[in-house]
Formats: sequence, structure tokens, C-alpha cells
Amino acid sequence: MTLRAKFVLYLVVVHGLMAWAAVWLIRTNAWWLFAAEAVFIASFSTGLFLIQRFFASLDFIRDSAQLLEDSDLMSRYREVGQPGIDRLVRVYNRMVDSLRDERVRLQEQQQFLARVLRESPGGILVLDFDGRVEMANPAALRLLQADAAGVSGRSLEELDRPLTSDLAALSEGRSRVLALWGGRRVRAAHGTFLDRGFRRSFYLLEELTEELRQSEKAAYEKLIRMLSHEVNNTVGASNSLLNSCLSYASQLRTDDRTDFEHAIAVVIGRTAELNTFMRSFADVVRLPPPRRQMVAPEALVDDLTRLVAAECAKRNITLRREVEADGAPVSMDRSQIEQALLNVAKNGIEAIGSGGTLTVRLSRRDGRRVLEVEDTGPGIQADVRDQLFTPFFSTKDGGQGIGLTLVQEILANHGFGYALDGPSGGPTRFTIAFE
Repeated sequence: MTLRAKFVLYLVVVHGLMAWAAVWLIRTNAWWLFAAEAVFIASFSTGLFLIQRFFASLDFIRDSAQLLEDSDLMSRYREVGQPGIDRLVRVYNRMVDSLRDERVRLQEQQQFLARVLRESPGGILVLDFDGRVEMANPAALRLLQADAAGVSGRSLEELDRPLTSDLAALSEGRSRVLALWGGRRVRAAHGTFLDRGFRRSFYLLEELTEELRQSEKAAYEKLIRMLSHEVNNTVGASNSLLNSCLSYASQLRTDDRTDFEHAIAVVIGRTAELNTFMRSFADVVRLPPPRRQMVAPEALVDDLTRLVAAECAKRNITLRREVEADGAPVSMDRSQIEQALLNVAKNGIEAIGSGGTLTVRLSRRDGRRVLEVEDTGPGIQADVRDQLFTPFFSTKDGGQGIGLTLVQEILANHGFGYALDGPSGGPTRFTIAFE
């Protein structure tokens, strides 16, 4: 039984008792009939009025609660002329107006934020409370080489995509530069935020490839030009003086003349080697733009294997040629690409030392022509992986660190993708994607 029905029942019972009392009084005096009826009608009317007033407030509260539960913030109430209810109406109307304005503001902010995330050139990954990917914007999906359906609802450890294993290992509050296929580099940062009192993670990904390459290139070009200028001036003047000194050899005793001429020749030889050393650095700076022509990649493989065959035989290295015939030529500067491939192959031969295998492989992968130079050397150590294409960095004793820099410049100028990778222990594989 509802509260309203209970109140009505209460009025009926009370007025029923009043009616019984009135009947008893009428039996005593008939004039009491008119008084009893008047009291009865006035009391019953007053009770109904009070009940209606009371339940009008309750109905308003119930209806308001239902509207709020249904998230209906568009409905408003009119004042009814009752001070108590009118005050509730005004409070409710102000509240729903404020909530509606706040909801509209939040919706607009969410739409703006969603658009910013979609258009942002930086990648953004947001994880849920269980560490699974809840949101990945288009830039992040491009870097991960995946689609939204492929990453949503999965943890980073479960995703077999570029960067994911490195992101999973990145500590909270830390950032580092990660290497991507094709010589690309990405700065990754791991942050957290509070959501309903619980901590959640997000990752920011910013590609730095071209910015870092141009910055490094400008730095080492300036350094090489400065060194070349100073070395050439010094060597030229020194050689002139040394050659002048040789003219005095005839004035020395015979026993001293041989030692003198030998010492001068050694110094002149060393300055010549210094000139050669500096020219190898200057070649990177003076690299001309590619002079393109259509070249069959199969011809590159043939030329490369011929160039390194003798050195492989000398070191007892097995040279393998694996070519999937395609016949489609590629636009490139043949001389520059051959120079890059020769540098890569020489690195592989030096890494093997002797007794291993060097494989030159041409195939089609994911719709692209791909050339690989693979060696069975010791592989790439984890602590040097991120520095492979850094100018002047070398893992060789006495290495200049310009070989891979020159290779990178040649391939970047051609617009070819490239990657150098391999687990510790080998094999190591340099990959070039022509398309």
C-alpha cells in the first residue's frame, strides 16, 4: 500500500469515527446534525487539501529524481504558486541549467580533445586499469604499423609490433630514443595520470628521424670542414718544409744522410696518410645528389658478389646469392648504391672474420623489393643497438665510424628504407627496401 493510500485510509477511518459520534449526538439532539455535517465536510476537505499539498512536493521530488536518473537535463518545471514547491522548482531549474551547461562544455572539450588526438603528429597510447591499450591515435598506429582493432584491448607484451617490447620495458616517468625499421628514431615517454583515484599509464611517441639526422649532419659537416681546413693547411706547409729539408741531405755525412732521408720520408708518408684519412670524412660532406637511372636490383647483387668474392675466398667465407627474379628496374644512382652495399658487405666480412657465411638476398616482401646482406658474425650487442647510425661511432678497434654514416646518407637521399638488426650472437642483417 502506497503512502498516499495510507493517508486516505487514515482520513476515511478518522471521519468514519466522527460520523459515528455525530449519529450518537443526533439521537440526543437533532440540531447537532447540521453542526456535525459542517465539521465533517470542513475536516475532510482540509485533510484532502493537506494531503495534496504534501504529496505534490513528494511527486515533484520523485519526478525530478527520475529525470536526473534518465539524464534528462532539458526538462524544467513551472512555478505553481505554492511557496515551498516554488522554491524547490527554482532550485531544481538552476541545478539542471548548471548541469546542462557543464555537460555541453565537457562534450565540447571532449570533442576538441578527440580531434587534437586524431590530428596530432605525435603518437599517443593510453592504457586502461589492467594495462591494456584503450586508445591509440592514428600517429601511434602508424608507428606501430597496426590498426586500432589489432591493438585495442591487448597489453604491450602481447603485441608483436615495432616498439611495443621497448615501450613495455620503459619505466614510469622515463623517456628514451628508440630505433625503428628504416633508420627511423622515435622518442618515447611513459607517464601516468589518475582516473577515479586509480593510476593509469600513457605513452607519448615523437618521431625524431629527420630532425636528428639533419642536426647530426649539420654538426659533423661543420666539424669535418673545420678539420679539413686546418689539416690541409698544416699538411701542405709541413710537406713544403720537409721537401726543402731534403735538399740539405747532401750536406750531411754519408752515415747520417740515410737516417735523415728515411726520417723525412716517414713523416711525409704519415702526412699523406693523414690527408687520405681526412678525405674519407670529407667524402660524406661532399656527397652529391643522386644521378638516377633505371637499374635492375639483380645487377646490383651480381656486381656486389663479384666485388667481395675474392675477399670471402681468402677468409674461407661461404658467399651465397639468393635472388627471386622480378625484372622490375628501380630508379637509383647505381654508383652510390653500389658504394653503400660494398660498405655493408665489408662490415659483414670483418664481423665474420673467417669461416662463416655471407648471404646476399633479393626478394619481395609486403609488396616491396628488398635486398638483404646477412652475415653470421657475432651479432649486435644490446648496448650499441641505438647508436649504430650515430656519426663517428664504431665498434671496431680503430674504426672511424663513418661507414654507416655514409650508407645512411646515400639511402636517405634516395628515399629508400633501411634497417640494421640482429640478435646478440647473430646473424646480422642489413635490409634495404627499394619501394
